[in-house]
Amino acid sequence: MKLSILCNAAFSEPARQLLVEGIKTAGHTLEFSKQAATSVLGAGAVDPALKTADIVFGQPDAGECLRAKSIKWVAITSAGYTRYETPEFMEGFRARGSFFTNSSSVFSEPCAQHVLAMMLSLGRQLLASHAEQLGERRWQFSERRAASVLLNGQTVLLLGYGAIARRLTELLAPFGVKLYAVRRKAHSERGVHIIAEDRVTAVLAETDHIVNLLPDNEASRNYVNARRLAACKPGAKFYNIGRGTTVDERALVQALESGRLGAAYLDVFAEEPLPPSNPLWTAPNCFITPHTAGGRSDQDVALVRHFLANLAAFEKGGEGMSDRVV
Repeated sequence: MKLSILCNAAFSEPARQLLVEGIKTAGHTLEFSKQAATSVLGAGAVDPALKTADIVFGQPDAGECLRAKSIKWVAITSAGYTRYETPEFMEGFRARGSFFTNSSSVFSEPCAQHVLAMMLSLGRQLLASHAEQLGERRWQFSERRAASVLLNGQTVLLLGYGAIARRLTELLAPFGVKLYAVRRKAHSERGVHIIAEDRVTAVLAETDHIVNLLPDNEASRNYVNARRLAACKPGAKFYNIGRGTTVDERALVQALESGRLGAAYLDVFAEEPLPPSNPLWTAPNCFITPHTAGGRSDQDVALVRHFLANLAAFEKGGEGMSDRVV
């Protein structure tokens, strides 16, 4: 069956050509939106071409996709899908047999590596040593060696257990860490202690590293709040590569200033770009990256390859499609 595919993502030229060739080889038609979404974090404008498309690839308007009855599959170019995660959209797509996929598997590897890199950097005093290089250039031999710790045998709590968490679990395996994870569905996982919400406070008291991977939704907003931060093990380190809205940033600053938290690594924020006046910039032992945890130089090409692999599965009825949400 010949399918009409609309892409509203602003891809690099190599990725664009790969998509064109892949769709041509598959025998389908491809149209690029005139109002493309320039970032995986933002939705594209309403496009009249949605009304006749069978498949939409990129960041289309959720309401328009729901109203366009011809759409059989929406493939978004991000891991997060907050604006699509409404009862109307999910139940509407499910009821009519349409598919919805994200691109979690494209971003799980860089995000997991990003967290591991920060864990090791903090433990091996790389950030403190670099700050000294930029500052007074003192030779703090004894201090840095004494403060260096091994990741081996430490305890890690994962807030959320999706594709990123699963990959991070694999990367942490050689270090023999004790892993806890909290999520809504309490399915067992090899090498991970899955816990219910009512055990989070108790586990925080023994956790060395808290990795926040929560998406943005009503239940997760300000999940990391003053009460939970007060329950943390003194000196614990906190990492956020989920969504900024899941953290009470004022309470986080207070936890850093009081010393309850030993350090925080933050890649996402409630407001982005993070304003220069935000106190997180100057909070003690707070390390910031500008929402780059999922970054990879081959991102666009990887997204297209992911889509084309899923297209092949879609042509066969959908069996084996990766990152399928509906």
